Amino acid sequence: MTINLDVLITTPEDYVDMKAGLDTLQGLSDGVRCISESILTGEVPKRMSHKDKIRTSLKRNFKGSYGQIFSIDVYDDELLKKYKKIGAAPFIELISYFLKESVYLDGGDLSSKADKVLENLGYKSEEIIEQLRTTALENIHQISMKFDHNVVLRHRKSRESQIPIAYFDEETAKSIKPIYGKNVIDLTVGITRFNIHTGNGRLQLLDHDETVSFGFAGKYKEMEFHEKKIFSENLNKNNGILPQYWEYMKVSALPVELPGGKIIKYILRKYNE
Repeated sequence: MTINLDVLITTPEDYVDMKAGLDTLQGLSDGVRCISESILTGEVPKRMSHKDKIRTSLKRNFKGSYGQIFSIDVYDDELLKKYKKIGAAPFIELISYFLKESVYLDGGDLSSKADKVLENLGYKSEEIIEQLRTTALENIHQISMKFDHNVVLRHRKSRESQIPIAYFDEETAKSIKPIYGKNVIDLTVGITRFNIHTGNGRLQLLDHDETVSFGFAGKYKEMEFHEKKIFSENLNKNNGILPQYWEYMKVSALPVELPGGKIIKYILRKYNE
């Protein structure tokens, strides 16, 4: 089984700094391998080697802004069966989802098959995201941080068809070292996405258009069921309704910011309907 991908580094020339470019490729290799192995084995890898059953391989290159073709390859019959059961499209959706969430972007709406895989991962999904932040993101952003080149990871369906699945640039690089606020602030919010298994999701502030990631202070799995239900019910009430007609809820939270002040996540401390 082979999933073909490519990396496009936008530069006016057909070359990039070798050290930064190789670091970026290494980071993306580590990232997609981490996601793929976690999905197929149910375990988040802490180390990866050339003997692993899931590896990435460099392919013949292509012209344009600097680019590199590579693939995800599975060398195990049982894992291959699991991959085929998931399907190529949902698998790519999940790679895109985890890479976006790792830089605090909205992972987007998943298909029912991809969402089922995410649900089955349970708490492992958060472990995957934290592992990406620990092991892959800094390398991925080397070319953006040092030379201001943008990076696009694409699913290479064919020579003629490449679909972007993740973007990295100077702005996403700021998420590597977020700033955790010290003062709790009060908010009026509507829930736009909520994972009942992990406690993470996205919310939208009253009179705002953009959604922001959120999680809980403390251990989510130790929360009472009726507390979790507050968030799932708010999501259900507002699903498919224009924001001006939403039922909002009050929360208190610590903000997580990028250098420059943009809030990328709220850590909820108190909440009520």
